[in-house]
Amino acid sequence: MHGLWLRGQEATLLRRRLAAALPAKVLSFSYPSVRAGVAENAAALARYLANVRAEHLHLVAHSLGGLVILRMFESAPSLPPGRIVFMGSPVRGSDAARRLARLPLGLGARLLGRTAGEVLVTPRERRWNGERELGVIAGELAVGAGRLLGPMAGPNDGTVLVRETDLPGATEQIRLRVSHSGMPFSGAVARQVTAFLRDGRFERGVR
Repeated sequence: MHGLWLRGQEATLLRRRLAAALPAKVLSFSYPSVRAGVAENAAALARYLANVRAEHLHLVAHSLGGLVILRMFESAPSLPPGRIVFMGSPVRGSDAARRLARLPLGLGARLLGRTAGEVLVTPRERRWNGERELGVIAGELAVGAGRLLGPMAGPNDGTVLVRETDLPGATEQIRLRVSHSGMPFSGAVARQVTAFLRDGRFERGVR
C-alpha cells in the first residue's frame, strides 16, 4: 500500500523484487488518500482483501498506508494468516503533517486531505494487538521535503521522525539508512521486507 499523494506506481520495483525473492504473487491496492477518510479507505481495503484467494496473505505498507491497515484491523477482518511490514509509517502522528496543516488559508489542510488530516495531525499512542507478526522499518537518511517545513527534532528520514514510527506490540523494528521517499526503491528495504515476510524477523547486520 502506498502513502500520501501516491497511487502505487512508485512501488513497481519493490513489487518485482518481492515477487522474485519470496516467490509470491504481489498485488497493489490504490486508495484516494486525499479525497476519502481513513474509515472509508480501511473499509475499501477490507473489501478488496476479502476477494483475494490465498493461503497466506502478507501486507506491506509505505507511510500513510500503514495507518489505513491499522484502522482496518480495528474491525477484526477475517483474512488468511500472514505478516505485515510498515515502511516509514508515522503511527504516532507526524510533526511534519502538523506543520503543513498550519499553513494559512486552509492550504495545508487541503494538501493533506482527509485521511492524513484524520490520523497524522493529532499525536496518538497506538499499540499493535499482536494478532499478526508486524515488522517496522524506519529510515535514518534525513533527506526529504519534510525538512522544508522546519527543523526535525531527532533522527528522521527527511519526512518522518524515527520515534513517530515506534509501535508498541510490534514484533520487530529496524532502522535503515534510507530516506522516506527512497524506501520503495531501496534494495536494502526490499531485502528486509523479504526477510520478515519469509521468516518473521529482519536480518540484523545486513544493510
